[in-house]
Amino acid sequence: YWVTSFILSSFLYSLTTGQRLVTVQKGPLYRTEGSHITLWCKVSGYQGPAEQNFQWSIYLPSAPEREVQIVSTVDPSFPYAIYTQRVRGRGIFVERLQGDAVLLHITELQERDAGQYECHTPNTDERYFGSYSAKTNLTVIPDTLSASMAPQALSHMEGDVVELTCEVSKATAQHTHLSVGWYLLQGAGEQHAKEILTLSKDFILKPGPSYEQRFLEGDVQLNKVGNTTYKLVIRGVKQSDQGQLYCEAAEWIEDPDKTWKDISRNQTQRTWLAVLNLSVDLTATEPSLSEGDTLQLSCVVEAPKSSSFQVIWLLNDMEVARVDPHGVLTWEEEYEERAKLGQLRAFKPSNTVYVLTISEVGLKDKGTYQCSVSEMKTPGDLHSIQTVVSSGIQVDSHLRLSVSTSTPRVTAGDPLILHCEVQDATGPVSLRWWHLPPQQPGHRELVAAMEQDGTLSLGSAYQDGGARGSLRLQKDSSGTFTLVIPSTLDEEDGGQYRCEATQWSRGQNWTVKGEAAVMISLGLHATLRSRIATVSYGQSFELFCQVGASYALEEVPPTGPPHELLQLLPNGTVLWGTAQPHFQGKAQLAKTDTSFRLHIHSTLPANEGTYQCEVEVWRRNVLPLGQPAASTSSNAVGIKVVLPESKLQVATKDSSVEIVSSNAAIECRILFAQNNSQFAVTWYLLPPLADTKPLKIVRASYSSILEYGSEFSSPAQKSRFLSQRVSSNIFQLQILSAHLGDQGSYYCVVEEWLWLVDGWYKLGEGTSGRTTLKFKLSGEQVLSLKTNHSISAREGEEATLPCRLQGALLARSHLSATWFQVKGSGRDSALLSLQHDGTVEYPEERLAARLFLRRPSAGDFSLTLSSVERGDAGAYYCQLQEWQQQSKGKDWAVQALARSGYTQLTTIPPESTVLSRICSSPPLLNFILYLPLVLILLLALAVFCWYCKFRKSKKSNITGWMMELEGNEEAKKT
Repeated sequence: YWVTSFILSSFLYSLTTGQRLVTVQKGPLYRTEGSHITLWCKVSGYQGPAEQNFQWSIYLPSAPEREVQIVSTVDPSFPYAIYTQRVRGRGIFVERLQGDAVLLHITELQERDAGQYECHTPNTDERYFGSYSAKTNLTVIPDTLSASMAPQALSHMEGDVVELTCEVSKATAQHTHLSVGWYLLQGAGEQHAKEILTLSKDFILKPGPSYEQRFLEGDVQLNKVGNTTYKLVIRGVKQSDQGQLYCEAAEWIEDPDKTWKDISRNQTQRTWLAVLNLSVDLTATEPSLSEGDTLQLSCVVEAPKSSSFQVIWLLNDMEVARVDPHGVLTWEEEYEERAKLGQLRAFKPSNTVYVLTISEVGLKDKGTYQCSVSEMKTPGDLHSIQTVVSSGIQVDSHLRLSVSTSTPRVTAGDPLILHCEVQDATGPVSLRWWHLPPQQPGHRELVAAMEQDGTLSLGSAYQDGGARGSLRLQKDSSGTFTLVIPSTLDEEDGGQYRCEATQWSRGQNWTVKGEAAVMISLGLHATLRSRIATVSYGQSFELFCQVGASYALEEVPPTGPPHELLQLLPNGTVLWGTAQPHFQGKAQLAKTDTSFRLHIHSTLPANEGTYQCEVEVWRRNVLPLGQPAASTSSNAVGIKVVLPESKLQVATKDSSVEIVSSNAAIECRILFAQNNSQFAVTWYLLPPLADTKPLKIVRASYSSILEYGSEFSSPAQKSRFLSQRVSSNIFQLQILSAHLGDQGSYYCVVEEWLWLVDGWYKLGEGTSGRTTLKFKLSGEQVLSLKTNHSISAREGEEATLPCRLQGALLARSHLSATWFQVKGSGRDSALLSLQHDGTVEYPEERLAARLFLRRPSAGDFSLTLSSVERGDAGAYYCQLQEWQQQSKGKDWAVQALARSGYTQLTTIPPESTVLSRICSSPPLLNFILYLPLVLILLLALAVFCWYCKFRKSKKSNITGWMMELEGNEEAKKT
């Protein structure tokens, strides 16, 4: 009774008070010589004061059993002699984070610092219960990190490109990552260094705050070239980039707690960068000028006196002239003539001032001017400094014009009149009229032109006066030019009409333009209708086209748009279209003054579609007849052709097939169909599982083309499932070498197809009844394999799935075996087949290299699966068949078969352990699993306490021994 009471009280005490636990940073840790390391240690579950004491010791690899004391938070005499000097000089010290947590600092690691570190916390509890120390391992490795860059002094102009390279390498045996960063130092101390760009240990580029925008714009880049070279590129260098640039590399290692620690850092020597500020200024005498005025542009370069420059003048991004560093002037070809006449001048009044002068400016001189300056550092080496853009120069012309029309809305066939009034002309004027058709955006067509001397010319589309009449373009005394088109054609004559007037003076010209909009109205419409929208095959239908117009119609022929059926010309001639030959001889056209009737008899499926009536109007006595004055299209009318009714009947009675041999035949019977029909047959399998979907096996089209379903598309399956037509109305599905995996219900879907003059058409379809495939044995079923199994295998290892036959077979019997994997589709997948003649087939070719039948005995057909993968998990089973030859020279036949129970395979990830699986189980299960162990430990503790009480006379009870030990330092160390 007292033992039980002690167990329960101890168990309750542990639940309420907890136990002391010391934890230290998880190892092993790797750090480089000369680096600064910190190791954390904390204690929990303690009693006593909130501020606990800590003592650090080391166990060296040369003497792993001997404790060497390093530093203590309570005892200054704790360190051994080899550590005393380093502790006093703060090379090794303890930093208290809080009362029960500290950090051990070693500021400069030495090779001899490698070993197993122990953090110990002296007891402050009423009794000893829990752990009082924890250990971690530290390995000190050589520092192999190297970063180098040749020191240099660079001088660049603002806007230049600066490139610096840094060589970084390491030879650490452990897996480490590198980070490489570039920094700019502009002050006297390291605290003023600005981060430019860093390639982190995670291979991510991170710009410094002051370089973030330039990094996003692509002006600051860090590229890795080869295995050890890191290149910094700064485009468009600025004054703020001036200073000392250096590269810093860091080596990082991942600790067991999944955090990354930098174990080494190395900086290169510094490069001095000076950025020269050269500015360019461009000014104009007047930003807005009138024709004939003078324009002067000045480009001023602020730079050292010793510099030499090339200056390029540009107008609207096109070069005008350039002055090279030696003062040589070159004009572009189109400006050479004006320069020879003295209208253009470019010169250099001083080393930093460049001038461009244009006298007698015209409209072609307006636009945006640029001054592009490049410095020549060495002969032949031009370095671009800056391109300055001035505000646009506006040149105004005194020439004015206005465009109008007295006929903004015109009915097709009526005349179109346009006016272009030119004002303030100071010299001869030439004029052009353009048509901008709305159907062709961006295109313009010349209508008529009048030169300075009054010469008139017409555009190519307007030279023939038969369609639109004779065009007229005349000028009256007020400066107004009038264009008359006597007869408009159709909507295409509508749109914008543009007038362009050009004034000529002293070899120069100025052009102004204006536009007017015109709308052409046909006044013509057509309506198409049909009495019926659905026509049966072989029947007739009629279409009626009713035409209306705002003017008298004398001749109105209909035509058919996208695929022309026929045309009726004004003279009564009927022209048949070539796109629909089946209409010729089957369509009749009749007309009245404004109504047309199209009759189509013996309708075919090809006659189905959308119909329209297109109406065109010709003018009387206007040649040629091929050019209509107006046209319009009616609404669309859809006609649907109904095919002949299908008479197909397919046998729907369910049945079953029992097979003895390994082949099976499933029948699909057509009871009735039209004599001239053809059939397409699709076979389906419904697996035994009720919730599975039918699987498509194979489809034989009406032209006998075979198309297999996805589950039956492998070469092995195609060779076993065949669709055959055995008579005019019977189709069969042949299943060769059938096995238990082929069990299920089979049915067919028959499609009836009929040739109707112009092609094959599907009339209907029917579905047969279901045929269930079963196995019937002629001999006694002596095989028994019904035992279920459950096995597990770690990924990458091998697993053996059992299949063993109990008992002996007749001497003249042979066995075949097939292994299956259970699939969610309901059709189990055959993996391996051992035939009765010893041949092996692999229906699943992807698994062939990993499947083995080792056959240690005649009745053992166990399957070995090598290199287990996660996707191999699932249920498996085997099927055995007993074969006997009926007599010599006869075929072999199945006498008995059996299917094994299921073997459930569970895969285990490589990193998984028994402990992790237990820990990942539900809390209640953990408690049930651990409760017997806890009770056994408590019982052992109770017996030990009883034993101590029994030896009380010898002062060996636990409490006395602990008190004696607490006061004896030598015993404690022992």
